[in-house]
Amino acid sequence: MSELSIDEAKSTLEKIKVSKPNSQSAQRHDKYVEYRHNCENIIRSEFEKKGGIINRKSPHYMVIGHSPWLSTWFEDSAYVKIPIEEFNLKTISFTYGDSMPTFSPTINDGKEYRKKLYTYDEILNIIEKYGLPQDWNDDGKYGPERYIEAHIWSDETISKYRNITN
Repeated sequence: MSELSIDEAKSTLEKIKVSKPNSQSAQRHDKYVEYRHNCENIIRSEFEKKGGIINRKSPHYMVIGHSPWLSTWFEDSAYVKIPIEEFNLKTISFTYGDSMPTFSPTINDGKEYRKKLYTYDEILNIIEKYGLPQDWNDDGKYGPERYIEAHIWSDETISKYRNITN
């Protein structure tokens, strides 16, 4: 939906709310699309500052490791594991937790990974310090971070996997 215009994304979200009212996407608030676009502007800008290579307007979103909670968002959920070695690491940024709460102005709990975007080497240090959020917070009891979000700013590796079906 990030690749759509705001109006197209809102229209798509409304269709989801009608056709799948119990889905995670149907629970999005009215300003979600604008918030998502704003968040992407922030992560794009922060990644540019770090010298990241950006080949897309909006990133492909992935997570590090399997997130049991995220799997509940979709019917017949499945996931694909892509080894990190297949990516150009200069095209990937990370947030410790979902980027929306990470950069939300309403979450000010003082955790060191709030309002921060990481490169691959930087996120490895944070993982070493805190572990994977899905291992200690899959239920969200300790805050909004439930997985590490990866932002893939290139189509190169993703396109190899996009049309693979089992």
